[in-house]
Amino acid sequence: MFNKIPFSRVNWITSIFLITTAFLAVTAVPIYLWHFGIDWFQFGMFFFYTVITIMSITLGYHRLYSHLSFKAKWPVRLATLLFGACAFENSCFDWTADHRKHHKHVDHDDDPYDISKGFMWAHIGWLIFKVRPEEPVNNVNDLMRDKLCMWQHKYVHWIGFILGVIVPTALAYMVQPTWHYALGGFLLAGILRIVVVQHCTFFINSLCHTIGKRPYNTENSARDSAIMAVFTCGEGYHNYHHAFQHDYRNGVKPWQFDPTKWMIWGVSKLGLTSNLRRVSDEKILLAEMREACRQADKVKAIEPAAALSDKAMEAFHDFSQRLTDSYNELEQAISNKVSVSRQAMAQWQKETREFVRHVSVINRQLQSPA
Repeated sequence: MFNKIPFSRVNWITSIFLITTAFLAVTAVPIYLWHFGIDWFQFGMFFFYTVITIMSITLGYHRLYSHLSFKAKWPVRLATLLFGACAFENSCFDWTADHRKHHKHVDHDDDPYDISKGFMWAHIGWLIFKVRPEEPVNNVNDLMRDKLCMWQHKYVHWIGFILGVIVPTALAYMVQPTWHYALGGFLLAGILRIVVVQHCTFFINSLCHTIGKRPYNTENSARDSAIMAVFTCGEGYHNYHHAFQHDYRNGVKPWQFDPTKWMIWGVSKLGLTSNLRRVSDEKILLAEMREACRQADKVKAIEPAAALSDKAMEAFHDFSQRLTDSYNELEQAISNKVSVSRQAMAQWQKETREFVRHVSVINRQLQSPA
């Protein structure tokens, strides 16, 4: 992919920054740790800056500004803009413009980080070869009216450098006024933290469009990854997010790790966030059932009679028909705005999960050598 792109398209400022920070993270940081080690203050500062920077991207840049999934008062907006700048992922204005374009054109040429162009393109190549000058930005008119957002857009690099690099270096020197301790603050809470946060974000664009489950929609490449959810404060449930992009939650199941969702909900109790948008349980289950029915249709299209016994095929068709009937019943209830009992929801959810497992078993049988 990269060898087909003209060298003149290289964004040298972005490329040099990404290469330099990554080089320091894999060379200078290990050397520093070898000679000076790390104490609890340095680790705590690295951990604090990592979490608050990622959270500012996920809660602020992503769910608040890009998807308008809730409303926030100025303290939340200001905090996420300040620490979001520390990620050095461009301004919230630019980030949102790219991300909204991604959702509108996912897996197509106009998708900035189109996974069909390759893993490395989606991960980092789109930044290295980002077109300059860019097309007119016409999908963030709401942000143009946001004075805080436009202020951050104007001074984003200064904010990121002062708050994300100078401040941790200075704090380290204040705690222990030696050159090597200040260097530790610069390398750990500054450089290493920037690289970790950036690549966690980049992996949502690459890994979460390559590996994982697609329980809600297989018509695009977005996938759910519980592992990436841990490293991105809940952003790993990417298939759900692409199915229901305006929901303030990404992890909607009780067992799914989504601290960004918990933070949004928590500060809403303090009156700092409001109008939390969420998809109903009925519509979520309907999407799961629709996808299960779609997978059943794919199995039927294979004509697996030769690979499966008549009894197995009969059981599969019976199971498939029950799921289709349940799907139609739930769809009708939603259309007519009729409430569905918890008992029926629980039963349909159980049937859907059992059927998905059943289809997985059949697919393995069909793919195994005779």
